[in-house]
Amino acid sequence: MDSKPLKLHIYFFPMMAYGHMIPIVDMARLFAGRGVKATIILTPLNAAHLSKTIERDRELGLDMSIRLINFPAVEVGLPEGCENVSSITSTEMAPKVHKAAEMLQQPFEKLLEEDCPDCLVADVFFPWATEVASKFGIPRLVFHGTSAQALCVHHVMHLQEPYKNVESDSDFFTVPDLPDTIKLTRRQLPDHIRDGTENVLTKLIERVMEGVAASYGVVVNSFRELEPAYAEHYRKVIGRKGWHIGPVFTQQ
Repeated sequence: MDSKPLKLHIYFFPMMAYGHMIPIVDMARLFAGRGVKATIILTPLNAAHLSKTIERDRELGLDMSIRLINFPAVEVGLPEGCENVSSITSTEMAPKVHKAAEMLQQPFEKLLEEDCPDCLVADVFFPWATEVASKFGIPRLVFHGTSAQALCVHHVMHLQEPYKNVESDSDFFTVPDLPDTIKLTRRQLPDHIRDGTENVLTKLIERVMEGVAASYGVVVNSFRELEPAYAEHYRKVIGRKGWHIGPVFTQQ
């Protein structure tokens, strides 16, 4: 009697924010609907919010499950039970969330060792996930939750820093080397770019960019027909693999 072929098993690991968790759960559902075994890594309180949704998917015959990973809130100086960005009440708490996310590497490696998945789709804010996936011999795909156009713009802004070529925050500059002409002002940029000072966030972004560059590729929350020029630009000009799997939902 012939044995059944093994299912492809994919780990999905979102950042602890609803704008990241909900689309990754939606993405896992798409994969599971095509015969993939999908395991979603969540902290206990976040799992409590999403478990009913995943249980409904299981009742429909989808092979989806949750693995729990404890979030070290107290260890980094956050209130007990603060496991989600929505629980942050001050700007000073944000770096602590990212510090806690860094501390998830070791317990996450234990989960990988136990389950031996075939692939890892990990949030962009886990830059260490690329190295961990390589350690276990599996590809790591980066989930940004954004479009190919946004990825292309961010790539150019990071490498070429065209915003430094204008004198004031209200002067327009052109983002070069893109399929379209895009003009911005420094006033439209995030504070960490406009200020140009090194801090916890800028160091994290540097690590994020390194993790993306070393990864197998990215999954994009968009569809190719919406931005064909940027889908091609990301692959052929920037030279990175990207797959459009959206749009997936960013809210329930």
